[in-house]
Amino acid sequence: MPSDALDFRSRARLTELMDEPCTRAELRACLRDIARLNRWTVACKPLLAWLQSALPPAGARPIHILDVGCGFGDTLRGVERWARKRGVAVELTGLDINCDATAIAAQAGQASSAIRWVCSDVFAYKPKNPVHIVVSSLFTHHLSDGDVIRFMAWMERHAQTGWFISDLSRAPIPYHLCRLLVKLARLHPFVQHDAPVSFARAFVADDWRRMCAAAGLGDHAVSIRASRPARICVSRRKPQ
Repeated sequence: MPSDALDFRSRARLTELMDEPCTRAELRACLRDIARLNRWTVACKPLLAWLQSALPPAGARPIHILDVGCGFGDTLRGVERWARKRGVAVELTGLDINCDATAIAAQAGQASSAIRWVCSDVFAYKPKNPVHIVVSSLFTHHLSDGDVIRFMAWMERHAQTGWFISDLSRAPIPYHLCRLLVKLARLHPFVQHDAPVSFARAFVADDWRRMCAAAGLGDHAVSIRASRPARICVSRRKPQ
């Protein structure tokens, strides 16, 4: 769809190439370039800052962190490095509905990594161990509004300590800048198509407030904050 046909007041009804059937080699190349884009935009920074403030005091038991829609696994590997540097005991699980993605994530990590990669639809997933924190990055814009509400309700049921969503914020300027950047950087053709489309499919703060209310979460329970560049973070810390 031409960019001048987009109306950023509402979500675009567009699809992303990475959500369509493709070979594992194509998906690996696509996910690797998305991870590069995440590095360039310091995408993991808001999550790590939130974890620093949200984690309970150090104890004997590891903190179980579940990453939903883990993709290439770069977010969870960043959490693993962060935890090791600080001596924080963690149990890390990466979940993705695409079995090729979890296989790619497992292959991309170092042999010393203790991350467990699981292929499952989140709504069918039954954690073997209690989950303390659920996180997701660049996942929710792939969902319908109804499934985002359902996802937040799922996190409320399963996350004992809290949860954190990081995604893009819908706006024309980031859309155009992203479209230019991915072309200049000669990223994978899927990324050249999908990255700007992701901005057109993303939510804004008013959308999040509406969906949080529909999930039974009032303003007092959830934090909705903008994060540069062009991201929005929705988080919940449960009373301990």
